[in-house]
Amino acid sequence: MRGSSREPSPQPTADAEDDLRALFGQSTAVFASLAGPAHMLEAANAAFFAAIGGGRTDTGMPLAELLPELVDQGFVGVLDRVYRTGRPYTGRDARVVLGQGEAAREAYFDFTYEPRLDAGGNVMGVRVIGVETTQAKHAQRLTAEHRALLEQIARQAPLPDVLEGMARVIEDLAPEEVLVSVLLADADGRHLRHGAAPSLPDFYNRAIDGIATGDGVGSCGTAAYRRQPVVVSDIGTDPYWDDFRGLAEKAGLGACWSTPILARDGSLLGTFAMYHRVPRSPQDADLALARIFADTAALAIERHHQERARRAAEAGEQAARDDLAFLLEASTALGSDLDTEQTFRRLAAICTPKLAPLCAVDVIDRGRVRRVAASAPTTAQEELLASHIPVYDAADDAVARVLATGLSEVARRTPTGPGPWQDLGVTGYVCVPLTDRGTAFGTVTLLSTGDHVLDGHTVALAEELTRRAAAAVRNAHQYTQRVSLARDLQAGLLLPELPEVPGADVATYYHPAGEGLEVGGDFYDVFPLDGGRWAFLLGDVCGRGALAATTTALVRNTARAVAPLLPGPEEVVAAVNGALLARPGSHGTGFVTLVYGQLTPAPDGSGLDVELVRAGHTLPLHLDAGHVVHAVDAPGALLGVTARPQVAAHRLRLRPHESLLLYTDGLTEARCPAGEQFGDDRLARALADAPVRPSAQAVVDTLTSAVRAFTGGREIDDDQAVLVLAAT
Repeated sequence: MRGSSREPSPQPTADAEDDLRALFGQSTAVFASLAGPAHMLEAANAAFFAAIGGGRTDTGMPLAELLPELVDQGFVGVLDRVYRTGRPYTGRDARVVLGQGEAAREAYFDFTYEPRLDAGGNVMGVRVIGVETTQAKHAQRLTAEHRALLEQIARQAPLPDVLEGMARVIEDLAPEEVLVSVLLADADGRHLRHGAAPSLPDFYNRAIDGIATGDGVGSCGTAAYRRQPVVVSDIGTDPYWDDFRGLAEKAGLGACWSTPILARDGSLLGTFAMYHRVPRSPQDADLALARIFADTAALAIERHHQERARRAAEAGEQAARDDLAFLLEASTALGSDLDTEQTFRRLAAICTPKLAPLCAVDVIDRGRVRRVAASAPTTAQEELLASHIPVYDAADDAVARVLATGLSEVARRTPTGPGPWQDLGVTGYVCVPLTDRGTAFGTVTLLSTGDHVLDGHTVALAEELTRRAAAAVRNAHQYTQRVSLARDLQAGLLLPELPEVPGADVATYYHPAGEGLEVGGDFYDVFPLDGGRWAFLLGDVCGRGALAATTTALVRNTARAVAPLLPGPEEVVAAVNGALLARPGSHGTGFVTLVYGQLTPAPDGSGLDVELVRAGHTLPLHLDAGHVVHAVDAPGALLGVTARPQVAAHRLRLRPHESLLLYTDGLTEARCPAGEQFGDDRLARALADAPVRPSAQAVVDTLTSAVRAFTGGREIDDDQAVLVLAAT
């Protein structure tokens, strides 16, 4: 007990003792008046006798005889010191054990010991004034323990740990022995399962685990059914306990107060019960304590349910992601080869062991069923499975039935009809059709062995995988045809080989975006004119595919047809624009950007004279002999939009070892992994970095290497075309 001494304060006269006695007699504070060195109890209020318990109201006897347990706890020694010195003493939150043996109880007090003085100022005794703080102390402990439980819940501690900790807290804090039990409701709310009951016998917990909720089913079953507290003060006589009375007697239980644990939406989460060894009715404090901890349990259980639901959702999402990843990986593998036989073999390999231990793929080939692939754990099993050929028209054959109906067939037994089922240890199968436009052209058969079971999830995956496999087989034929057509068409729109241009070095580059299934919109051409002149062009058609190819052919063919007949580039571009405007609507309406020019070797051999027109296209770049890059800014509008596009010819001379670069925006709009475009500035710097006196091909290689390094090998989003003219 900690305390502090202080100087004596003015004491009331003996005549005021009766007033003090009356005041504290009407107060809840503890008051006792002690006389002499033996600390004889002269007077005390009712609160004093209530605090010491035992129904004692004795006065006229030494305090050490009335409460001998105070001697060893040091309280009598403190009284002796106050009596000797005449100095008061104050103690805060002093722990006192009152009573002895089983009747002993722990209490806490704030004490003041003041000397009693006679008229001459002599100490005649000690006055004891105190306030019991036991309940406040317990409230502090309760608050601290409750906060600790809430922190556990916030940290998502395991529910059994939280519930058991809560039960022990209540059992420790209760002034009388209490045994706490928490039961958890099933999802349907019809049964209660063991949650926590650290002090109840194991046989009792096992016996009530799973009891039904219902009116009259003990305290807990009834509270859960009614959704309201149920107090049974005497288990021995209450009819709710008729079916459990013998069990309660064996466990030594005399009373049970049960409070339902309800979620925020009113649904049942469980019950919170407080058992007593003897019949007992609850006080208001008991009911309040039950409500507090029932709410705490509700919070813990709801958090547990939420966490379990979250984990289940995450597990479901992960399973879905795994399935999707499996299907995507399978689709990639199935679509990676144009050989249908190889596709079927990959399909069988993909199915094992992910979906089943054994897999066989059969297709109709010229009116007969042919086994085209098999997969098994061992080579011997695979050879045995591959050697079995189903009978196409046999009614007792699963493959034949699925081919006839186009419907999947599932069974937890060996397939009907002959086959190596016993040798392979087959215990079940699923046979799924491979269909094309609603007609089955083959089957995929998954076979279980041993303890493996083909559940609904596996069947769904198998059906989705089979749909993708059928599409992969169908697409393999179509892909081959389309790629062949696109390559032939693109080859017809580009120069098969570059011509030899006197006085010039010419190089080109073309890289289509995508997989080459569509014709790109970028094009270039170089062709001779009379008088030693040469025409060159590079452009970009809006769009891709067949319409773009039609427009590309129109531009190139028009330019080739009219260039020998017209005086210069402006007239040729005007003719191309007229042809675009005259297109039928079915041939497309997209615009075109174009650079068209003509070059002539200089008479004195000092380079190439170039005259060009830029119609809405990217600016050509001129790399001079000093490796300085100049943009050729010839103004001009898009073609195929207006009847009279404003264009103007631009003339320049390419001296020996100087180059002219024409390119499409697929180069400048190429993006790095961070999404930034290559841009005009990087293109100009890359061009300036070309070797000294570069060839046209060296310029192309320098530019394309710079773009590839910038993009990090990413797939490009747009076609890329380059035409380089270098004076020799």
